[in-house]
Formats: sequence, C-alpha cells, structure tokens
Amino acid sequence: MASSCFPVFWRDPRMPYVELRKISDARHVGYAPHSHSQWSLGAVTAGKSTFFYREDTYQISAGDLVMMNPDWVHACNPVENQPWAYLMLYIDVDWLSKLRYQLGLLNEPYWQDIATAVITQPDLYTKYCDMTACLLEEKRDISEKQAALSEYLSLIMKRLSKEATTVPPYVPEVLEDVAAYIRANSANELPLECLCKRSGYSAGYLIRAFKLHFGLTPHAYLVNQRIQIGQKALKQGQPIVEAALVAGFNDQPHFQRTFKRLVAATPNQYRYPLLNQ
Repeated sequence: MASSCFPVFWRDPRMPYVELRKISDARHVGYAPHSHSQWSLGAVTAGKSTFFYREDTYQISAGDLVMMNPDWVHACNPVENQPWAYLMLYIDVDWLSKLRYQLGLLNEPYWQDIATAVITQPDLYTKYCDMTACLLEEKRDISEKQAALSEYLSLIMKRLSKEATTVPPYVPEVLEDVAAYIRANSANELPLECLCKRSGYSAGYLIRAFKLHFGLTPHAYLVNQRIQIGQKALKQGQPIVEAALVAGFNDQPHFQRTFKRLVAATPNQYRYPLLNQ
C-alpha cells in the first residue's frame, strides 16, 4: 500500500483528455514555479496551502476550488509544514474548448483563458469530489466516468461564464518568437547566446523581459517544456531512460531530479497510474 504522502495518478486511454492526481498528505510536497499545457482544476480536500498564480498569492483551504489556465505559471506549497490534501484534474484544452463551444459559452471552439483563480462554492466542491471519486472507482463503467466528467465540467463552465473574463496579456512579437522557438527546439541545447542573437536583445534584457511576460526565465521555460515532453513520453509507456533522452536530458538522474522538482512526483510514480496498478 502506497504511503499517503505519495501521489496517485489516474488515467484511462479511453479518456485521453483527462488526468487526475490525488495526494492525501502534501505537507512535504513542494513545487518549483511551473506551468501545464492543460487547463487544471483542483480541490483542497484537507488543510490549507499557499497558491502562487502569476503575480498573485492566495491562501486556500479545504473546500476551495482552484483553477489554472494553460501556460500560466503557478505553484502550490504547504503552509508551515501543516498537512493538506488535494485532488487535481488536468483537462486537454482542445477537448474543453469544444465542450464550452457546444454549451454556447464560446463563439468559436478555441481556447479562451478563464479569469477566475479560486472559487468557494460548497455545491461545486461537493460535486467535484463526487465526480473524482467516480473516476477513481475501478468498478465504475467507463460511460459513467465520461458522463460524470462532462456533466461536472458543463456545470462549472456555465457557472464560471458569469465571472469576469480575462484578456490575453500583450506579449511583444519578438518574445513570442523566442518562446515559440524554445518550444519547437526544447529537446536540443539552446544556449542563451542563440536566443539573444534571435531576439536582438542582450542577455540581461532578454532574461528580464522574458520573465516579465512568461513568468519564467528562458532557461526555466525550456526546462518546463522538457518536463512536459517527458510526461507525454511516460504516459505513452516509454521507459524512464528513453523519456529522459526524448525530453533532452543527457542522463536519467538529472531528468528524475528535475521531474520531481516540477511535478512533485518521481517519473516512476507518474508512469504507473492507478489504472495499471
């Protein structure tokens, strides 16, 4: 039986657009600032935590729902070694965009960021816990799980549509180009000098400007992209050593240390979800 401080991941190949993470004692779980390619929706099920989200900081506690837009830098960490627990969903943005479009909440089936970061509504929290319990229940039919997820996300998307909307922040075209270049070449070595030459900026200015707009330095952004590649490889069943190489890491120990720092789980814990245990 795994310790309660270890994360449990649930995935099902019949529902490739969703992933669930559960941890029952996160007092020793610390994250470096990072981002995900998915939209994330979590519930604090016990205790409290500090939630850093872009330039804002929130104190969250049991009963709160937190949400993170794709590519928005964030971190959730314990408060003074106090125990806390949470459930976190990671939803594919294309799938969720289509759902929002079908509900009449978007004019086009393309992703639009959600302004809300924290919401405290007891009915939404209770229904979230019921829905995630359904996903984690091995004996539940896949059709029940699909329906439970779609029904809940439809409910919360409608509720969130009444909240304030957000406008995508302006990012200078030259920095967008550097970010796109990093994403396209993240498995390769990308010296800072190469990025400076591409942007025309000095090293110091590029680092400051990039962090201002993306929340991470160019190097941290590169590492974050590499970990996302590693996660995808592990979900596809690739061995850890192969995932490390695909993601651009020269050795497995470096990959494992970096993975744990950003994902707060080991590659081995992530590679074997609850479905396969």
